[in-house]
Amino acid sequence: MRARDETGSAPAEFVMVSGLLVLLALGVLQLGLALHVRNTLVDAAAEGARFGALADNTALDGADRARDLITAALGEQYAQDVSTSTGSYLGVPALVVTVRAPLPLVGLLGPTALEVAGHAAVETLG
Repeated sequence: MRARDETGSAPAEFVMVSGLLVLLALGVLQLGLALHVRNTLVDAAAEGARFGALADNTALDGADRARDLITAALGEQYAQDVSTSTGSYLGVPALVVTVRAPLPLVGLLGPTALEVAGHAAVETLG
């Protein structure tokens, strides 16, 4: 008779279910944070490429612009590895700004595994 008694099972079920719900909610928040970091880096790289590709600017100006945007939005640890190169994008001479940054896996901490690039057509005078 005592084995079928369900007295006290509600608190145990609450603890088990709430634990799973908390883990699920934290996972969704971490995914949102990772996507925010990635989108911010993509935007900063593209803006840096557009700024550096202007006729009166250099590639270093574009890298500095991207670095400034990343530092303002995410922090200095995300703006440590910003590089530029020139090349061709869709058959047009272009400036490429590449950003390598940590992929946040636990809070804002994680391995340097995220690489994004922004492209912009190079302007010329005349």
